[in-house]
Parts: sequence; C-alpha cells; structure tokens
Amino acid sequence: MEVSNSIQALVSLVDDPDESIFTHVKKELIKHGKAAIPYLENSWTEDLFGNTHQTRIETLIRDINFEETKTQLVKWANSPEKDLLKGAIIISKFKAPDLKTKEIYNYFEQLKRDIWLEINNNQTAFEKVKIINRILFDHHGFKGGEKDYSSPVNSFIHNVIDYKEGNPLSLSLVYSILAQSLEVPVYGVNLPSHFILAYMDEEGTNIAINQENEFGTLFYINPYSNGAILNLNEIETFLDKLNLEYRREYFEPCSNTDIIKRMLNNLIGSYQKLNKTHRVSELKELMNLLV
Repeated sequence: MEVSNSIQALVSLVDDPDESIFTHVKKELIKHGKAAIPYLENSWTEDLFGNTHQTRIETLIRDINFEETKTQLVKWANSPEKDLLKGAIIISKFKAPDLKTKEIYNYFEQLKRDIWLEINNNQTAFEKVKIINRILFDHHGFKGGEKDYSSPVNSFIHNVIDYKEGNPLSLSLVYSILAQSLEVPVYGVNLPSHFILAYMDEEGTNIAINQENEFGTLFYINPYSNGAILNLNEIETFLDKLNLEYRREYFEPCSNTDIIKRMLNNLIGSYQKLNKTHRVSELKELMNLLV
C-alpha cells in the first residue's frame, strides 16, 4: 500500500509545469520500474490534463521499459549460459515491451518436436540438415525477407516467427537454436555482410578421410538460401569477392554475445535508414552494455 501511494503521488505530479520537479518525478518513477506503468497508463486514459500530460506519460512508459531492457540485457550478458533465444527475446522487448514470451518458447518447442520426430543418431550430418531444412523451409515456410531486406522486422525474433521471414542473422539464429536443442552441432559464423552456420566436425569425419579440417567444421549452411550447404572454398570465394583477407573468425563459430551484438548492429543500420535517431541512440546504448 505504501509503495502504491508513493507511485500514485508521483504520477499526480507528472503534469507539473516546473521542469525541475518533473525531472525529479521522472527519476523516482523510473526507480519503481514496471510497477509504475499501470498507474501511468490509468492516468493517460483519464486524460484530465491535456496533451502535455499524455506526452510525458508516454515518454515515461517508454523510458521505464527501456531501463528494464537494459537491466535484462546486463543480466543476460553476465549469465554463464548466455541463452541465445533469451537474448533475442530481450532485444525483441526493446520494440515490444509487452511481448508474450511464452508463445515464442512454445513455438520453438513445436518446431523442435517436428524435427525430433524425424531425426535420429543413425543419420549422417547431411541427412540431419536435410530434415531440418524441410521442416523449417518447406513445412513451416521460413524464407529470406527480400522485399525490404533492411527492415527492423527482419531482425526481431517475434516478427520473424510471425511472418516466417528474416535476414541471414535471424534465420540462422532460429536454425541454430533448434539444431543445438537437438544436439546437432550447428553454430553461427560471423561473416562480413552475411551470416551463416557451421556444422562442426565433432566426430572427426574430415580427419578420418584425410581432408583438411583446420577450422573444425564439416561444412557450412546458409539458412537465408533455404539451408544450402557450402564448403570451405565457397566461403573463400565469397571473401575474395569482397576483397577481404581470410581471418579465422570468418570460418569458425562466434559466441552468442557476438550474435546479439550483430543483431543490435543490424538494427542500428535499419533505424538509421528510417531516420529514427532516438531508436539509434538507444540501440547504441544497448550495444555498449555488451562491450
């Protein structure tokens, strides 16, 4: 009751014309976090104080949600597992604070089950990839979003699930999360101007047939092209076209932190094209939390 009264008292001062008072009120409400949002929403709905009041309410709600996103991202970055799906959901909440995360987890469980019903340990790596490709791209209809490639919609995991379209990074993220949940050793590779997956040679297959295996990979996968399989030479050809030197990081799996940073960087580029400077500033702030 005491906290409730405190929040209500602060909300009643939101329309104060004195900017110094409003600044103090804003600071205190942000301290209360998401607990303050229902009170702010009720005050906005009542519409007793005009447009200035409503604008301040909207700004406060946005700022509180952003602070919550920052808090969750720091917790994620400091966690030992750095769960990739959880990290992607945190970034989605930057856009959609009220996102129902349970629905996302349930959908991934459905995808996992669909693949699990057909996959087994007696299959080769190529057979397993063929099954994942069929379930994801043929049965569920995932595909590369080509019409508006740079749209933020192609980066946020909840949008990718809703529209079944994404960019190379977001499709690779969906693919690798599912593969790893089924103990299929597929991990993200942070290529410049692209993002692919590496199927790791955990059983030493390449070594057994006397093939070079410097990077520990069996082959590569391009989810943006419906799971097309690539070999080492094709990665080198791609880098040659960009006039880039060969670096180990272009051939080996990157960390989950690197993937979330790449996602943020993609979103920064997307919002820059849309001239959403405030969003760009916030995303850069999130990026700095992962440095």
